[in-house]
Amino acid sequence: MEAVHEGIDTLASLEERITRAVQAISALRSENSRLQDQLRTAEEQANSSRAELDEAQALSAEFQKENGELEQKISQLSQDLETMKGERKQVKSRIEKLLNQLDLLSAS
Repeated sequence: MEAVHEGIDTLASLEERITRAVQAISALRSENSRLQDQLRTAEEQANSSRAELDEAQALSAEFQKENGELEQKISQLSQDLETMKGERKQVKSRIEKLLNQLDLLSAS
């Protein structure tokens, strides 16, 4: 009788361990599913961030190019302005000389 009782205890113990193993497997599957969902979400966010970064870098490169072009235009316009100021000064000087000559003619 004791052998039967011992067999039943062993069977009950085995049944309990199997039940715990099934529960553990079920919990691990749920955790795995949750982690896979988190991974998918993180990958989607990473891909979105990469796309945004690529777009931002493209815009930055475009702005830098435009900035360089604008700086060249500003430099050219500054040179043109200085040239025109010099020409204006020469024209003013020549006009003053002509007016002085006219004054001398008028005074004679």
